[in-house]
Amino acid sequence: MSKPIAEQTVIVTGAAQGLGAAIAVHFAELGAKLILFDYNREGLERTTGACRGRARSVVVDLSSAEDTERAIAEGLDGIATVDTMIHNAAILIPTPFAQMTLKSFRATLDVGLQAAFQLTHAVWPGMQAAGGGTLVYVSSRSGIMGFADETAYCTSKHGLEGLAKSLALEGAPLGIAASTITPGMYMHTPMSERTYSTELRQKWVDPSVLAPAFSLLAGPRRAEFNGQRLDAWQLVQSKGAAA
Repeated sequence: MSKPIAEQTVIVTGAAQGLGAAIAVHFAELGAKLILFDYNREGLERTTGACRGRARSVVVDLSSAEDTERAIAEGLDGIATVDTMIHNAAILIPTPFAQMTLKSFRATLDVGLQAAFQLTHAVWPGMQAAGGGTLVYVSSRSGIMGFADETAYCTSKHGLEGLAKSLALEGAPLGIAASTITPGMYMHTPMSERTYSTELRQKWVDPSVLAPAFSLLAGPRRAEFNGQRLDAWQLVQSKGAAA
């Protein structure tokens, strides 16, 4: 059985803005304690303030394995168990493949996949000792499709899909549920402001509309979602993900 959200400690990466910030504030409103990671200090401070004393934040460059290890140690200091880990951080800089550098390719994979591994590896023992936990990896259509000018991003998201599927198998006997989730609806975020067409901007919603889907995954039904690729928009439209 999962803990009530109000008794959980929750990690959210990419928490300075957009979906990550909305998820953090939503969990804080439900009473959870938050550990927030992002490289954007100013944005991270805003999100921490919006969590009204329920969050500690750590500025980190998730593309650096060394800095990620430092941030994990700082963020988890004094915390025995993380109940839910939500890896939302990502890099999307549309670039034709011929113009892509190894440095930019690696940075995208390191934020998306390397950091996912490091964070999961850090929280796994505590979840196992506690009898369970929830691992959520934010994916997208780029996790199952290919898009021009998104070689690195698609590679990263495809990797997250495989990571979650494998962890779901290993975690099930331990009570640890792992899944991927896509927004399922166009969101108004700093990233989408750079990449969305005028047509898509007419459809976007505020990320806060999608945040309740994440607390649903961390709740009593977590085992039901283990190993699945989920759609946040569809979940919040269902009765089970009411805000």
